[in-house]
Amino acid sequence: MASSLTKDSVAPGTPGSETTFFGHPRGLATLFMTEMWERFSYYGMRALLPLYLVAPGGLHMSATTATAIYSVYLSLVYLLALPGGWVADRVLGPRRTVAVAGLVIMLGHLTLALPSSGTFFAGLALVAIGSGLLKANISTMVGHLYQGPDDPRRDGGFTVFYIGINLGAFAAPLAIGTVGEKVDWHLGFALAALGMALGLAQFLIGRRHLDARSDVVPTPMSAEEKASTLRKGLLWLAVAAVFYGVVGFSGHYTLNWILVPLTLVGLIIPVWVIARIKRDRSLDREEQSKMSAYIWFFVAAAVFWMIYDQGGSTLSIFAESSAENSVFGWDFPVSWYQSVNPVMIMALAPVFAWAWLALNRVGREPSTIVKFASGLVLVGASFFLFLAPLTIAGDGEKAAAMWLVAIYFVQTVGELTLSPVGLSVTTKMAPAKYASQMMGVWFLAVTAGDATTGLLSIAGVDLNGKGIVALEATLALIAGTAIYMYRNKVKTLMGNVN
Repeated sequence: MASSLTKDSVAPGTPGSETTFFGHPRGLATLFMTEMWERFSYYGMRALLPLYLVAPGGLHMSATTATAIYSVYLSLVYLLALPGGWVADRVLGPRRTVAVAGLVIMLGHLTLALPSSGTFFAGLALVAIGSGLLKANISTMVGHLYQGPDDPRRDGGFTVFYIGINLGAFAAPLAIGTVGEKVDWHLGFALAALGMALGLAQFLIGRRHLDARSDVVPTPMSAEEKASTLRKGLLWLAVAAVFYGVVGFSGHYTLNWILVPLTLVGLIIPVWVIARIKRDRSLDREEQSKMSAYIWFFVAAAVFWMIYDQGGSTLSIFAESSAENSVFGWDFPVSWYQSVNPVMIMALAPVFAWAWLALNRVGREPSTIVKFASGLVLVGASFFLFLAPLTIAGDGEKAAAMWLVAIYFVQTVGELTLSPVGLSVTTKMAPAKYASQMMGVWFLAVTAGDATTGLLSIAGVDLNGKGIVALEATLALIAGTAIYMYRNKVKTLMGNVN
């Protein structure tokens, strides 16, 4: 990476005068590499998860149960980004929170590597907790590298950061997926732990290049608040332990005793959190207006992620049972499909970053609202496309691998119009009081989408059915059209944010 660092010949103190990483602050290299390795561990484990759950040599569950577990797990990862932001805002600051998160994730993957179904679910919990601590805060630290919301490099910086995410996500299924499917499931999970260890080491070595704001605890808790929070946490933990102990010893326990409450939490908490922030009377009129606009983006993102994240569950399980997983006669592991999206991201993200800047220079860059509407229309189109391989499989034939590649391609283009822009607009529109927590709010949109998928699976809905796929596709198209039709109203609420 050193060859990409340059020294700009401009006056000291001006944006861009420091040693840079592809024209961006040097600290972006540290965060880029940390996120790359963390995503390597996360996406490698994620590629294996649904396949391990349904495999005869794994936990041998039904497709609906596996999809429910996968969806609830993803919703928890993003739900826990909110308390992750709170820990940074009130206790540790973003930089120390990310360091702790890396350690917890590594321990989680090591626990997954143990050959026991009991430790498997404990490992999933640890990875979810660690990922929640890391996700919101590492994105917040990217925002700290720039000179406020109007820094012209800001959107491009998040796009470069997004490449780091997808570089790790691309390599993970090829390495971890191959080892897990072809050698040993648990050895694959152990390889994910190694990836997180490398990411943590990279972060600790390069943390000196981060902005000083990343060490600040914006609203530190008093000793009394810490004691009160600890008491409440232990009380709720004891209540849960007693409740599930009674259910277990009475012989009534099933997996749904965990899945249903977690799914409902994933739907209720996002609504409650946004309502709480919106009702905060300490926010000024401009901040309140921006929060009203943000609700539109939040709902749009929830619909998008509900469909998009099924690429790792619904599409993967379909590929395992109903697709011809070969190219020119060469067979490949099912988990390799999870590398299609990230390699397309890496190919197309620089093109999108360049295009946004080029259009901006001539005053024709699409607004954030138009980008969001486009993302929804595209993800809806991807599920209309999914109807073709479903029909082929319904006739008793194996669907060609290129059908799935085409679906991932359309979703990737949609992702590039929505996700990096969503990260950036969240940092621009966040009230100062909720700086780190607002990144957690952004990730709650993923929680709501995945929780909806989980609830459908728990109810026994076959997400590989043509009817439900067509219904989801239609919902995305309607949402995208609604966002576009009301774009002027949303733009007014956004104030000075484009």
